[in-house]
Amino acid sequence: MTYISRHTEATADKAAKMFPVVLITGARQVGKTTLLKHMTSDIPYLTLDDPILLQNAIEEAGSFFKMTPPPVMLDEIQYAPSLFSYIKMSVDESGKKGQFFLTGSQQFNMMKNVSESLAGRIGIINLPGLSLREIKNDAFNEPFVPGEEFFGKRKTSVQQSDYKELWEIIHQGTMPAMHADKLDWQMFYAAYAKTYIERDVRALAQVGDQIKFIKFMTAMAARTGQMLNLSAVSRETGISVPTADRWLSILISSNIVYLLPPYYSNITKRMVKTPKLYFLDTGLAAYLTKWNTPQVLEAGAMAGAFFETFVVSEILKSYYNTGILEPALYYYRDKDAKEIDILIEQNGMIYPVEIKKTANPGKEHIEHFSVLNKLKGVKIGSGGVICLYDKLIPINDKNLSIPVAWV
Repeated sequence: MTYISRHTEATADKAAKMFPVVLITGARQVGKTTLLKHMTSDIPYLTLDDPILLQNAIEEAGSFFKMTPPPVMLDEIQYAPSLFSYIKMSVDESGKKGQFFLTGSQQFNMMKNVSESLAGRIGIINLPGLSLREIKNDAFNEPFVPGEEFFGKRKTSVQQSDYKELWEIIHQGTMPAMHADKLDWQMFYAAYAKTYIERDVRALAQVGDQIKFIKFMTAMAARTGQMLNLSAVSRETGISVPTADRWLSILISSNIVYLLPPYYSNITKRMVKTPKLYFLDTGLAAYLTKWNTPQVLEAGAMAGAFFETFVVSEILKSYYNTGILEPALYYYRDKDAKEIDILIEQNGMIYPVEIKKTANPGKEHIEHFSVLNKLKGVKIGSGGVICLYDKLIPINDKNLSIPVAWV
C-alpha cells in the first residue's frame, strides 16, 4: 500500500522522547500499524493477530519479551492485557524512553489497563482517519480555532477542494486504504463492517444477534448530526434501551462514533444535557445508510447532516493529530431551541462555529451567536460559518465565512 504521510508522526515521535511506552489507539483500518511500522522500521515487530504469539502472550506473559526484548513494536495489544504489568516492570528497570510502541483498536478496555499499570509511563495518541489536510498533502498541523492567529498561519498552506471533489471525499470516507489504493467502495465497507463485528464487537461484548447489531449501527448512522435519542433507536431496532446504551458504548470505545457534549455550566440552567451523535467516518455512515454515490448523497435528504458530520470530524482530527485526546468542543442548545453547532473553548474564551451546506453564508447563519452574551463570566471570541464558499471573508466585524478547506 502506498504510504500517506500522517500528521500524527510528529506527535508520536515527540511522545517517544518523553515516555518509555507509546500507544496508538483508533478505529480499525485507520493506519495505526502502518504509521508505527513506518516510524520504527529498525526494531522488531510482533502482532497479536498471530494466534501462536497471542497464545504465548496469554499463557507465558512473564517471559514474552525475553526472546524479543525492547525496543519493540507490538500490534493489537488489547488481546493480551496481562502484558501491561510486564511492560511496566521492564520500563521501570531500564529507565529508557521509547522502548515499547503499541497499537490497539479498543480504547476503553485499554484505558482501564493503562491507568492501572502504566500511569505516567505512557504517551497515548488517538489516530483518526485521514484528515482533509493529509489527503491534500497539506503539512499544516495545528488545532482549529477560528481566530486571526490561526488563519494567519493557515493561509500559507491551505489546499482548496472543489465542490465535486469534496463530496467525493465525504462519500469515499477517510480510511487510508481507500485513498492509497483506490479500492472498491462497496466491497471495502462491506468487508469493514463484517470484520468490525466479528473481531471488535465480539471482543468487547457478547452480541448474539449480528443482524440486529448492523441494524442498530445503521439506525445510528441515519442519525449522525442529531441529538442522541436511544429510546427512538431501541424502538426502531427492536432492542431494549439498556441494550442500545451498551451497544452505543461499543461504537464509542471502538472509535466508530463520537458524542459531542452540550455546553453546560451551573449558571446556565436552560441548557439541554443530551449529546449529539457523529459518525467519525462519513464513508462508513454512507455505506450503512445506502447512499451509494457522491451525487446521490450530495442531493439527498441527509446532505446537510453528512456535511456537518464531516466538518466536526475534521475539527476533531486537528486536535487528535497534535496529541490532544479530549478537545474542549461542545454544542449549544437551550430550551428555546436556539442552537450553535460548535463551541470551542480555549484559554477562557469561547469560539462559536456554525456548519452550513451553503455557498452563500450570511448574517442569518450567526444570529444565535448573540445568546452567548447572556452567559456570565464567559468571554466570547471570534467565530464564523464553515461552509462551501471558497473564500475566507468577513460576515461582520467578529465572524467569518470559513471555507471547509481552511479547517
